[in-house]
Amino acid sequence: MQLIMTLLVRNAEGLLRENLEFHLHQGVDFFIITDNGSNDRTADVIDEYVRRGLARRIWEPQDDYSQGRWVTRMARAAAIDHGADWVINNDDDEFWSAGERTLREELALVDPDCEGLVVERYNHPPVAGQDGKDFLAAMVYRESRSLNVFGDPLPPKVCHRGYADIQVVQGNHGASRLGRPLVCRAATNMAISHFPVRDFASFERKIIQGGEAYARNRELHPGVGYSWRWLYKLWCEKGLGDWYDGQLLRPEHIEERLAHGTLVLDDSVLRTLCALGARKAA
Repeated sequence: MQLIMTLLVRNAEGLLRENLEFHLHQGVDFFIITDNGSNDRTADVIDEYVRRGLARRIWEPQDDYSQGRWVTRMARAAAIDHGADWVINNDDDEFWSAGERTLREELALVDPDCEGLVVERYNHPPVAGQDGKDFLAAMVYRESRSLNVFGDPLPPKVCHRGYADIQVVQGNHGASRLGRPLVCRAATNMAISHFPVRDFASFERKIIQGGEAYARNRELHPGVGYSWRWLYKLWCEKGLGDWYDGQLLRPEHIEERLAHGTLVLDDSVLRTLCALGARKAA
């Protein structure tokens, strides 16, 4: 089985290597990575894996966050150029796993008539006082049920079989072929650990870059990417710092939420990376 992962990244040097090593351990064979205008060391990290024969880098200079179009391009290349049996369309802050099995082992068990899997995401909130520290060593608590910025359930992601005519929607939340949604089922043994909000500096930079890119996009409906647009508006109004402070886990929050079951201890990503030598132990 050929398992291909796509990634759309921008200024991702702080987490990209860990993401790639984690998913190699999960059985991913090859990565197709679109670098959307990075000006840090992201390209250097990608090129390390290109030289190892594990990745292909696509440079995308357009700055309007046409994610659906760019991910569709990668997903089709995965099928056409690399013979993918399964394709996972990922972000650098998402870590996919399958419990006691690897992703490869889990996907090999999927019924042939299933075209894709719907996989739930669970946020790891930022922890107060982690500035200047290894955030993965601090962010070892996972929400039992995650919500978006408006209090609605966090939308899941979809992985799919390799199809030359696949169409991936903005956000990687769905996919279709010739306008027909894929026949998907819920992936009961798979989950995504999500680290979207880490230190404030990187979060602020992400919101500014994404918000400005969405504002330049003339193809997408204004409702697409609304959470990102809302956070960018909040930044323009000088309110993003206060919102970020409200997301921080403090000792009293951790104790209370663990007791109520809305938060669980989950250091599986950190432990895996430490075992692989891809991250220093705390």
